[in-house]
Amino acid sequence: MHHRIRPATQDDATALMKLRLEAEEWLEAEGIDQWRSPGFRDRALDKWETDITAGRTYVVEDGDKDVVGTVTLARPDTDFWTPADDLDSAVYVAKLISARHAGRSRLGGRIIDWAGSIARRQGRPWVRLDCDRANTRLQDYYLREGFTHVRTESPAHRLSGWMAQRPAEIVKHPDLPIIEGSAD
Repeated sequence: MHHRIRPATQDDATALMKLRLEAEEWLEAEGIDQWRSPGFRDRALDKWETDITAGRTYVVEDGDKDVVGTVTLARPDTDFWTPADDLDSAVYVAKLISARHAGRSRLGGRIIDWAGSIARRQGRPWVRLDCDRANTRLQDYYLREGFTHVRTESPAHRLSGWMAQRPAEIVKHPDLPIIEGSAD
């Protein structure tokens, strides 16, 4: 299954929201209480718009040019990562969402591989992320994708804080790279 990744535009907002709603519904059905606090969605959308404008958010399209995934290469979240972590040594993966029907194509892992390629291009040795402290299934997924748990931070105003990293040179899905650019 060939997928392409490109920078998101404001025109992708509807498709991105659809991905997010699908993820929210799946999390709720699985009994995972994430992304549910009042006002969270509005704040998240505002942040997404900022990241799109800044060129940090990407969308993944399938062969029909449908948006089936997204990732934001974020600035380090200083609620968690500190100068002692050498903030510039990593690409930070955030808002990684893949369509439920794309799961069989290992899309999430392939997007992480792509983020690793960006880190390598920029001379950064790490790919880092943080996720919900209570979502052990997601944590286990990232561990299977080659991440190592660094530490868990628990600021009162955040649910996230499980922090992990993996060396940028790790490529878990070399047989299915994501192609950069639009399919024009």
